[in-house]
Amino acid sequence: MGHVDIVLSLIFLSILMSLGSSRLLELIRVMSFQGVLVSLVPVLIEPQYQTMSLAVAFASLMLLIKGVLIPLMIWFALRKVSIRREVEPLIGYHASLFAGLAMILFSVFISSRLQVVDRPESTLLLPCAITTIGAGFFLLMTRRKAITQIIGYLILENGIYLTGTALAGQMQTHYVVEFGILLDLLVGVMIMGIILHRINSTYDDIDTTFLKQLKG
Repeated sequence: MGHVDIVLSLIFLSILMSLGSSRLLELIRVMSFQGVLVSLVPVLIEPQYQTMSLAVAFASLMLLIKGVLIPLMIWFALRKVSIRREVEPLIGYHASLFAGLAMILFSVFISSRLQVVDRPESTLLLPCAITTIGAGFFLLMTRRKAITQIIGYLILENGIYLTGTALAGQMQTHYVVEFGILLDLLVGVMIMGIILHRINSTYDDIDTTFLKQLKG
């Protein structure tokens, strides 16, 4: 097993950990860990770019944003609220783990049917990308707390990043596009942190189901 497959296997593990965890602080740590791994994949998958200063600079910047800045911003938002656990998800944690395993199998099946050019470095890249996207959507749809939904959105973005890595033809172009997306995400997380604080101040909770009270 090469370095790329080891990193992708750890990403699979981080997905299962995110689906099976109820503690918000642990979810932030898993997201940070996954962000670091995802940032390393493009450089590992294209060894010839490891000596290119521009590619290394972009990879380092993305690692800083995905693995440090965004998790820190969410952690600061978490400190402002009194909630520490996702208590009543729409789908339980054991069922979520089972769904995660099913997503992995489904992603492997779908990847074998897609007419794309396989990366010789790893056959796990596209299945990992599809699984990460699915896990992000799953957290968005099955969790009640706003912070958990934000983390689901960020995991979804990691999946899109991996998909771009699997399909990108030119490394530098891929980095430029992703850097623009990450800047948008940074602004989005800042705004969501403000919204979380206002929701908690108004409702003494960050359960998004309380927003239904605004109807009418």
